Amino acid sequence: MGREKERMLAGEAYDPSDPELRRERERGRDRCRRYNETAQTETDRRDRLLRELFGAVGDDATVLPPFHCDYGYNVGVGDGFFANFGCVFLDAGPIAFGENCMLGPGVHVYTPTHPLDPEERAAGREFGDPVTVGDDVWIGGRAVITPGVEIGDGAVVAAGAVVVDDVPARTVVGGNPAGVIREIDDE
Repeated sequence: MGREKERMLAGEAYDPSDPELRRERERGRDRCRRYNETAQTETDRRDRLLRELFGAVGDDATVLPPFHCDYGYNVGVGDGFFANFGCVFLDAGPIAFGENCMLGPGVHVYTPTHPLDPEERAAGREFGDPVTVGDDVWIGGRAVITPGVEIGDGAVVAAGAVVVDDVPARTVVGGNPAGVIREIDDE
């Protein structure tokens, strides 16, 4: 493993133009292409390809094509995971979904981030900030989850929300930037 990949996996600033990382993104995108070309009836093939793409896959995980990611091996999904059509995971850092998570169509999850200083940003370095999603989370269509966010168990992210801060367990968040709309009680 090269130094830039080590830096990326450690959450440190790294050079995404590194040849090893470029090859791994190409491999991840090729695996996405093969996955996206499967027929709806090819469930066994889809399961095999998803397990080749992602770093961890629980039982009964479903991802409806088309789906796109950078590397794939930084993504882990728990039992009962469901992602609807058109989801995008930019996985320079870890993306971890718990059990029984549901994603609406077009959900985007981003881990890469860039320096705020323009000169540093122009140098081309970036870093990955992990995204962690708890169990029993529902993320509505076209929501965007930004780098470094943690979403608590049982939370709901409204369609179209842009999540820039952590989401407490058992809350509904929405808007841009997303804020707590209400708590979810047992009634």
